[in-house]
Amino acid sequence: MKGSQLTLYAANQSHRIKHHTVVDWLLDEARHAGIVGATVVEVAEGVDAKGKYHAARFFELADQPVAVTLIADDAKIDALLAQLHGGGVRLFYTRAPIEYDILGTDGGL
Repeated sequence: MKGSQLTLYAANQSHRIKHHTVVDWLLDEARHAGIVGATVVEVAEGVDAKGKYHAARFFELADQPVAVTLIADDAKIDALLAQLHGGGVRLFYTRAPIEYDILGTDGGL
């Protein structure tokens, strides 16, 4: 199958949108766009689009950056991006064309 890999970067995982963490909000928006799988990676440190440094601290994880990666056909990625653009939240993202499929059978998992 062909589609896109979309990675959304949030500089602060504790940021709240409509009473949800940014990660929960992004996963919910992805579900609404018909995307069922995602990988969430908590990043040790990063620099946001404005050049501000963010990092997880031993006692405080509120400023920890996070990346959410989704893979789907282009129509679903387009739908998600349209929803996110309308959400009013500033996010940096990357999008790359990919080929994807599932290997093996359901019995092995």
